[in-house]
Amino acid sequence: MIDHNIESIYLIGIGGAAMAPLAGMLAERGYRVTGSDAGVYPPASTLLEKLGIRWKSGFDEAHLAPQPDLVVIGNAISRGNPELEFVLDHKIPYRSLPETLKELFLPGHDSLVVAGTHGKTTTTSLLAWIFHVAGRRPDFLIGGVAENFGKSYGLGGGKEFIIEGDEYDSAFFDKGPKFLHYRPDDLIVTSLEFDHADIYADLAAIELQFRRLVNLIPRRGRIVCWGESATVRGVVEKAYCPVETYGFGADNLWIAGDLEFREGATHFRAVRKAEERARIELPMAGRHNVLNALATIAIADGRGIPREAIEEALRTFRGVARRMQIRGEAGGVTVVDDFAHHPTAIRATIEAARTRWPRRRLWVAFEPRSNTMRRRIFEEDLASALAEADGVALGPVNRAQLLSDAERLSPERVVKSVRAAGRRAEALHTADEIAKFLADELREGDIMLVLSNGSFDGLCDKLLALLSTRTTAPSPHRA
Repeated sequence: MIDHNIESIYLIGIGGAAMAPLAGMLAERGYRVTGSDAGVYPPASTLLEKLGIRWKSGFDEAHLAPQPDLVVIGNAISRGNPELEFVLDHKIPYRSLPETLKELFLPGHDSLVVAGTHGKTTTTSLLAWIFHVAGRRPDFLIGGVAENFGKSYGLGGGKEFIIEGDEYDSAFFDKGPKFLHYRPDDLIVTSLEFDHADIYADLAAIELQFRRLVNLIPRRGRIVCWGESATVRGVVEKAYCPVETYGFGADNLWIAGDLEFREGATHFRAVRKAEERARIELPMAGRHNVLNALATIAIADGRGIPREAIEEALRTFRGVARRMQIRGEAGGVTVVDDFAHHPTAIRATIEAARTRWPRRRLWVAFEPRSNTMRRRIFEEDLASALAEADGVALGPVNRAQLLSDAERLSPERVVKSVRAAGRRAEALHTADEIAKFLADELREGDIMLVLSNGSFDGLCDKLLALLSTRTTAPSPHRA
C-alpha cells in the first residue's frame, strides 16, 4: 500500500491522456506533483499549465532530484528509460496509474466503471454529468475532456467514483488491464470487439480479461450491458450479480424506443419492463449515442436518481472533445474532428453525421494510427466502413517502419477497395498533401470528417486555413 504520509509525487509520462488528469487530481489532494514526458500537448499541456504543475521535457535521471516520495509510471514507459532505471536502481517507491487510483482515490467510494471497446469516454461523461446534475457530487476520471466540466476529472467528494475502465495494460511491470484495479460496484459493458493488436493475440484474449473483470463484481453489485452483442452476453453469463441488458430489441430489459432526430437532437423513450422510465432529448446524433445514454439511464435509475434529473442532464449534455466536434467552417465547408479509429466506430460516426447533416456530401480523412489499425487485421472492414462516405482521403500508416510488409496495413489496397465501391478516394503521404487535396475537392455545403486517435499532424487546422483562403467557394455539389 502507498504510504499516506507521502508529500511529493513524480509522474513519468505525465502527458498521457489519463496521466495528466491524475496529476491534477493529486495536486488537488495537496501533493507536490511534478513529472516528465517526451512531449506534452493539448489538452494535457493546457490542463497542467492551468493547475501550475511543472514538468520536464524529455527523460533524464537528473529530473528526479531531489528524490520524490513516490513515482507513478505511465504504461508507455518501458525498460531503458533513464528515469525508470534510476527509480529501480534507488528503490524509490513506484506504482502504476491504476494502482495509484485504487490506493489513493477509490477507498470509501462506490466504484462505477464503464468498460467496452467503443463508447467508454462518452458514456463515462454522460454518467458523471447525470450524477452531477442530481447533486451527487461524483468523483470521476474520463479518458477525454467532458465539455460540461471543461476537464477530464472531478473530485466532488460524493459517494460515487465514476471511472472509464480501459482494457489496455497498466505498466511495464503489470501487463494486465487497468480496469482490473478499479474494484467495480456497478459495471457498464458497452461493446466488445477485437482491438489492441499489439498486446492481445485475438478476441478470445480480450474476452478473458472481461470475464475476469465481471468476476470482481460483488453480489450486491450490478452489470448493465449491451444485450445485442453475443460476445458481451458471453462474458457476463457467469456473473454473481444481477445483469441488466439494454438495446433496441424487445428481449432487452432496457429498451430505447420511438427514436427521432429533430431540431438538432435525438429524442427517444427509455423503457424498462414496458414502463417508461425517462423521455429523453439528447443533443447528439447516432444510434450508438442512444445506446450510450441508455446504459447511463439504467445505472442512474438503479441508484435512485430521479427521472427529472436524468432527463435534465441528458438534455444539457454538451459532449466530449473530439467526438463529432465541429472545429470550424471555412469556404462553406464544415470541418468535424472525431476520435474514431476502429471500423465499427468509423461506421457509427459516419452514420451519425448522415443523421445530423442529411443530404450533404460527406468526406472522410482517416489516419491509420492505432496499434490495431496500423496492421492488416481490419483492412477489409476499414475499406467497407470508409466507403459509407462520399469521398475519402487516407493518411500514411503511423510508425510504418516498425511493421513488416506482411503485417502492415496498405493504404493503397484500402483506397482500391473504396474506389471499387464507387467512391472517390486517395492515399496521400502527409497531412499537408491531404489538406491541399481536400481543399481542391471540397465544395460549399460539404461536411469534412477528420478521424484519428491522434493529432493527424494538425490536419483540421491546416485544412481550415487553406479553405479560408479561397476567394469564392466552389459551386455546390451534392453526391
